[in-house]
Amino acid sequence: MDNSYFHPVSGMDLPRFAGVASFMRLPQIQLDDPKLADVEIGLIGAPWDGGTTNRPGPRHGPRQIRDFSTMIRAENGHTRIRPFELANCADLGDVGPNPASVDDSLVRFEAFYSKVKAAKIMPMTVGGDHLCSLPILRALAKDKPLGMIHFDSHTDLFHSYFGGFKYTHGTPFRRAVEEGLLNPKRVCMIGIRGSAYDWEDRDFAESVGIRVIPIEEFFARGIDDVMGEAREIAGDDKTYVSYDIDFVDPTFAPGTGTPEIGGPNSFQAVEVVRHLKGLNFAGADLVEVSPPFDTSGGTAFLAATLVFELLCVMAPSFKK
Repeated sequence: MDNSYFHPVSGMDLPRFAGVASFMRLPQIQLDDPKLADVEIGLIGAPWDGGTTNRPGPRHGPRQIRDFSTMIRAENGHTRIRPFELANCADLGDVGPNPASVDDSLVRFEAFYSKVKAAKIMPMTVGGDHLCSLPILRALAKDKPLGMIHFDSHTDLFHSYFGGFKYTHGTPFRRAVEEGLLNPKRVCMIGIRGSAYDWEDRDFAESVGIRVIPIEEFFARGIDDVMGEAREIAGDDKTYVSYDIDFVDPTFAPGTGTPEIGGPNSFQAVEVVRHLKGLNFAGADLVEVSPPFDTSGGTAFLAATLVFELLCVMAPSFKK
């Protein structure tokens, strides 16, 4: 099948500063468009930060990342992968949140991704804060719990905030385990660091069998060894990848609400994604880019690059 419709607009045909910005300059397709039936990977914006508890702003992330993604070209300069020739990719627009209601937004997100799943489209989501991952998992894991490889400086396994409020960007994966959306023994969290209120999240991880790899261990062992273990934990079954931009050191990604020093540099941030080659993907997300904290856009450009790298390891499974 000729999939040229799903190729990005080339900067040789239309300057990158011209035209309406879409993720990777791909065609924009709504969920009621007949062409949706041909889409294999859907890039989706999740402009919502209703789960943020301190420094807000990730609701503006998808728009800025769309803009900077116009800088991405068609071929990976290292792996030589051309993802848009291997899979039909499209920008499916944004999920419309309710900025006045966390509960209603969770319902809206789950309904949107249920339609994406029903259309047999693999979602690549750009957030938004990390609570966005929970309704995505609710839609994708209705039939069977998923594994997960999680890059972050925080586990997001806390029980609740502020007197029992259970839905924040620090709680999505606690809820996902409790709701049977994730198989905890197939979950690996990489890069965890920073000061803490207590050890509650780590105790929970240990009690259910989640593997937490602190940043000190990550650097001591090296990327090859750590990612080898992560792949073994995830196994061959369907696995979700969740990438919080604060996994990266704030020197390279200052545009985020909860930065933690001592993280990977931008090259290492890309390298961990390349080690996901061959993973049995259920979908992926890139979250917590907050443009107000980096108006220069360097964080957004790194995020756009990471999304492209994720596409480069997701698309080969659709090879024509």
